[in-house]
Amino acid sequence: MKLLHGFAAALALSLSVPALAHDASEKVSVLQDQMLKNVPGKKAMMIEVDYKPGQSSIAHKHDGTAMAYVLEGEVTSQVKGEQAITYKKGQFWYEPAGSEHLVSKNASKTRPAKLLVFMVLSPDEQVLIPLKN
Repeated sequence: MKLLHGFAAALALSLSVPALAHDASEKVSVLQDQMLKNVPGKKAMMIEVDYKPGQSSIAHKHDGTAMAYVLEGEVTSQVKGEQAITYKKGQFWYEPAGSEHLVSKNASKTRPAKLLVFMVLSPDEQVLIPLKN
């Protein structure tokens, strides 16, 4: 079986297991994937993203809305049209649905980093769509 790439692989599989990836990719775990009873036709996902020192995600966009919270370390994030920002433990940000996420990486070459990501999307929407170069 061909190994799938990091973030995209884990989210496509929607499993609570580490992504099947080479060492350059982050580890992604889907913690929850739940239909919302109070918002018909939408679901919420809670995802944990673990970066080893120096690791990054591929450039991508999300069909759904995403909110990220830094659990550990520092993460640099850049959405198209905005400056790259490095967020520290305890800081958070919001990405509207359809945002092109150009940079998402561990800001440190020596320490790990960890994110908690909460998303709201329709069941038929893709969590992650890799951007073409």
